[in-house]
Amino acid sequence: MRRLRRFLVGLSLLLLLIMGWHYAPWLKVKFGFAPSALQTVLGKMPEGGFSPAQLVQNARDQIGVTVRYDPEYTVIPYPNGDVAQFKGVCTDVVIRAMRGQGVDLQKLVHEDMRQNFSHYPTRWGLNRADANIDHRRVLNLEVFMARRGLSLPLSTRPADFQAGDWVTWRVGDKNLPHIGIVSDKKSRDGVPLIIHNIGLGTQEEDVLFSYKMVGHYRW
Repeated sequence: MRRLRRFLVGLSLLLLLIMGWHYAPWLKVKFGFAPSALQTVLGKMPEGGFSPAQLVQNARDQIGVTVRYDPEYTVIPYPNGDVAQFKGVCTDVVIRAMRGQGVDLQKLVHEDMRQNFSHYPTRWGLNRADANIDHRRVLNLEVFMARRGLSLPLSTRPADFQAGDWVTWRVGDKNLPHIGIVSDKKSRDGVPLIIHNIGLGTQEEDVLFSYKMVGHYRW
């Protein structure tokens, strides 16, 4: 029985390997990455795998620590660079929470933008990737996640959102990009709270359906 089980496991791994290489060109066209690039992302996961619950806790731990919203351009180290913990923008909530899971979005986004710059927005007048700021822009994170097939349908049903999901919006008359992490806590109406920084530092608030939702992602 053990020999049969080992044989079946080995056969399954072999088939997965063959299928991965067979569909590599399709993955490259469809999502902008091949199996080797996917492995690069998966290789960033901490031992034991990615934990949405821990991601939420990592975001919640920023409450009371990050107390200012500061969009100033800042030169930071690479990789694993960050601005001072007491300040940041909405994307920094996600970046810091993901880094606690062993995922460095600064490095991943920068590497993808260097190789596929034309796939990303050009509204800032840049002609090359900038590791200081690219990962801290909502529009770039939206493209990055979509290119990896991690987008989910938009919804007005609270049940469609799980703790650890990312949500992006356009806020106000100027449609300012914004991002937050879905919490494991809910409002009295059963709507998941959002951990984000929209101006007063990192907060946990009932704002999931308060703005124009444009993106929903799950790592």
